[in-house]
Amino acid sequence: MAPKPTVHGGDLGEAARRFPDAPRPWIDLSTGINPVPYPVPAVPETAWTRLPGRAAEEALLDAAAARYGVASKTMIVAAPGTQALIQLLPRLVPRSRIAIVGPTYEEHQVCWRRAGHEVRIVPTLEDADVVVVVNPNNPTGRLVSPAELAKVKGLLVVDEAFIDFLPREMSLAGDLPERAVVLRSFGKTYGLAGVRLGFAIAHRDMAQRLREELGPWSVPGPALEIGRQALNDGAWLSAARERLVADSARLDGLLRGAGFEIAGGTLLFRLARHPSAAVFVQRLGQRGIHVRAFADAADLLRFGLPGNDEAFGRLAAALAV
Repeated sequence: MAPKPTVHGGDLGEAARRFPDAPRPWIDLSTGINPVPYPVPAVPETAWTRLPGRAAEEALLDAAAARYGVASKTMIVAAPGTQALIQLLPRLVPRSRIAIVGPTYEEHQVCWRRAGHEVRIVPTLEDADVVVVVNPNNPTGRLVSPAELAKVKGLLVVDEAFIDFLPREMSLAGDLPERAVVLRSFGKTYGLAGVRLGFAIAHRDMAQRLREELGPWSVPGPALEIGRQALNDGAWLSAARERLVADSARLDGLLRGAGFEIAGGTLLFRLARHPSAAVFVQRLGQRGIHVRAFADAADLLRFGLPGNDEAFGRLAAALAV
């Protein structure tokens, strides 16, 4: 029997098929991607026409080390998105007992099981051969302190996809335990998911194994250039955080006004509870607004942030009906 496919946000095609008469353009609030992206800089023609050069990759790793507070760029591995790393890591570990703190991003569970490991979903940190934590968690926003994470005795995998807008000391990257791997996402923070860029931060042996498995030219030239410029732009990141603080508070107000309880989240999304959540999925879909529902939690919806006043206005009107 084939496994049930994993459901993710962002599938506007499926939403459009379900609601063919919905107004356009659709507003996609089903993901946790920054809705106001980093302005894509001009990319040299050679980034498109030549194989990615070592100097360009080194420049990206320098920028990533500075942005994430990592002592040495030799500890950073660039990849074509963190999803590639999530799929790769289970293949580098002997068959093991895996504890994933959840519920959380389902691909972690899928990829470790696919590689033949014994996987359990656990509510809190506990000992296992490998412990996987999404921090802050998707979709609840639960945050585990670095001090607690450092107590894990096995291999620790920390997915920090949504941590960029928190204080740097909340990340494990700057003081990495010996048996730990930290994953960082570029696309979510910078609103450029299509660039397909992510990073693993690990000590020498694991970092080298990841590089070898990814092989040469794993990150394309345009992604190296765009990533380098964005990671070096601290002013943009600071301004984005200020906007997201204001916009997430604005979203909270709309949701509470419609009778939702805020159940968790980060600056890039909100998890909201309502006994009639399924009714809101239909109502919003009919008005061209896509949100993330959960098959195993029928009263919960995840809302990404609208990207501008017009999108906020459409959401407010749909929630008020």
